[in-house]
Amino acid sequence: MKYLWLGFFVFAIATTLDASKDTNDDIQITCEESNVHIKWKVDRPMTDNPARLFLGSCFPSRFTNESSGAEAEFYYPLGACDFRRMATWKYLVYENKLTYRPLPKPSPPSFSYPVRCVYDRPKGWTPTFQSSSTGVIQGHGELAFHMEILNDDFSGPAESNVFPLGSFVPIWAGVNQQAHQPLLLLLEECVASTTLEMYSDTLTYPLISNKGCLVDSKKSFSKFLPRYHSSSLLLHLQAFKFAVGQEIYIHCKLIAWDPDQLSEEKKACNYNKDAGAWELLDDPFQSSLCQCCESTCQGRGKRDTDSTPQGLVLKSVLGPLTFTEDSL
Repeated sequence: MKYLWLGFFVFAIATTLDASKDTNDDIQITCEESNVHIKWKVDRPMTDNPARLFLGSCFPSRFTNESSGAEAEFYYPLGACDFRRMATWKYLVYENKLTYRPLPKPSPPSFSYPVRCVYDRPKGWTPTFQSSSTGVIQGHGELAFHMEILNDDFSGPAESNVFPLGSFVPIWAGVNQQAHQPLLLLLEECVASTTLEMYSDTLTYPLISNKGCLVDSKKSFSKFLPRYHSSSLLLHLQAFKFAVGQEIYIHCKLIAWDPDQLSEEKKACNYNKDAGAWELLDDPFQSSLCQCCESTCQGRGKRDTDSTPQGLVLKSVLGPLTFTEDSL
């Protein structure tokens, strides 16, 4: 079984429009098929510096200042200006903010107003969750790594990128190879963050650490599921209370490895709450390899440092997801 849904294109037709629950007579928002058109009657104190007026990250498309009053006009595609898109079972939702920033960031705006466009979800449309990379391992040919968010029974792509707290996010990771030698797919490390790029000061939430320990399984019901093939991995990730309502990205290190070379550094471990112990996904009789999950997991032998490469490690980013207190 392979899940390679690559290159989805969205052709959304706007049938339901909801600019915002709030109202402001000075702001007129028109949600078009693939654009948003905003007219903003600007208060006089804001007219001195129209370059401090923003829709997300975008400047006004047009600004007029006449005796009758000043007006900022924004006309942009919904894919611009850092619009945030959420997909629910019924709707596609685009959100942003109008702001006036008299001082540069990180100073907060002195005025903020929500912009929200809601569209009926086109039939058959699915959000795109994919991250792929390729590499070469000696003796194994070219490899293609993939990660996907799937539906509840892992039979196809997810139909929503919005998950209520406590619900499960089905994640599939896999590696395809041209040669016939078997490979074991492992997740060495995964963290959640609110940014696509990782920086030294990025706020993160650890999911998998210590060379394959699913640390989130110790405080939630997250779990590696039994494999159907060594070259793929299924993860039930329980939506957690981190950056609720914001876009979340899952950053992972994927490893393709020799199935016969499991070690403290190359493993997939769940925490069994009933037994109060860590268990090795691929062979519970070798669960002693997971005991280091409570300390520091390190290699014990030369096999992890041989000059002939036994595996390939690649970084992957999956998202965006949104965790909410309630479903939309």
